[in-house]
Amino acid sequence: MSLPKSCLPPGAPRLASAAALVLLVLLAAAPARAELKPGDAFPPLAGAELGGGPVPVISGHVTVVDFWASWCAPCKASFPALSRLQADYAARGVVVLAVSVDERPADYESFLRKWQPGFATVRDVRQQLVRAVRVPTMPTSYVLGRDGRVRFIHVGFHGAETESELRAQLDSLLARNK
Repeated sequence: MSLPKSCLPPGAPRLASAAALVLLVLLAAAPARAELKPGDAFPPLAGAELGGGPVPVISGHVTVVDFWASWCAPCKASFPALSRLQADYAARGVVVLAVSVDERPADYESFLRKWQPGFATVRDVRQQLVRAVRVPTMPTSYVLGRDGRVRFIHVGFHGAETESELRAQLDSLLARNK
């Protein structure tokens, strides 16, 4: 899978030499993998400096944690889908939390004014959570069970396909955890 430069996480290396560029192209062609895998415990939110809004309680809830950035085009496409998920599943105890990796508060705030999300958003002020999770690209969503363990991971956003997969996964987790 080839990832646009604009969707790489902050601090991604900038390579100049031809050999390094060839290596980067070869690595980009391989599927991106998140450090966390299904079954792993998601890092506690309390340990990260999260700003921009209140951090919702996710303990005991099926949760979608989505990492995004204002400069990421697929992230813009994902926000309406995440809003629909929150609207459709909130009454059943699902929490959607979007974590921005924007370094500048103004970029974060401008994005939110434009997209008006219907779910909780915070900004990873010091990039602590994104580093702990080792997010491979923007956006990446982690679906957590009520026990705080990663159950599913979505690298990138692929429109209706991703939204449909998320709905099926949420339905499955909610049915298992009654």
